[in-house]
Amino acid sequence: MVYTQALVFGNGMSVRSELENLAEDLSFVQHFRSDRDKLKHCGRLMKAHSSSSLGSECSLEEEEGEDVCLQFDLAKRIEKCLYEAKGASLSCQELRLPRRMTARVAGDILRSSTDEPCGIRGALIHMFLESKGTLLKLGTVIPDQSLTPTFEVSVVLQPDLGGWPPLKILFGSGKVLSLRREYRLIKRKLYSSATPTVLEFY
Repeated sequence: MVYTQALVFGNGMSVRSELENLAEDLSFVQHFRSDRDKLKHCGRLMKAHSSSSLGSECSLEEEEGEDVCLQFDLAKRIEKCLYEAKGASLSCQELRLPRRMTARVAGDILRSSTDEPCGIRGALIHMFLESKGTLLKLGTVIPDQSLTPTFEVSVVLQPDLGGWPPLKILFGSGKVLSLRREYRLIKRKLYSSATPTVLEFY
């Protein structure tokens, strides 16, 4: 298992952001020079998209750009949620994620929201850590607080146990927790009796 240094949530400084790795792999955003440039570009695309008429069609580049911006923003929110859980729910000194994991999770959540009336804006995203049948809630990500959620997604992460006790035993300070690449998404439509959809990712 290879872990990225950027997602070592501890006392050390990150060398680079997971989100920079995401942008680096996308050829049409290779010209971006910094995170500031990326965010400015995303803002222009979102503004252009929101100001266009309902009858007009966005160019392929704009649609792709908007998708990347949404994934970039969601991955950043997930990373913030996990960082906060490190000191709160987990009480560990370091939390290590596999390389590019927050970008993968964000992309899978976005794909699961394509058939929703408000897309990702109507989501309520719960983050969990599962071990030996026990679930520990890490936090909740709300992409758009101005909207009433229409569906919820539970992201169930798994620890790379390597000596860790069951979750019912509180993690002591000074511990290092590493997460596995595998995770589960459980999507449930709110205000509907439809059976939740469970997706496994490896």
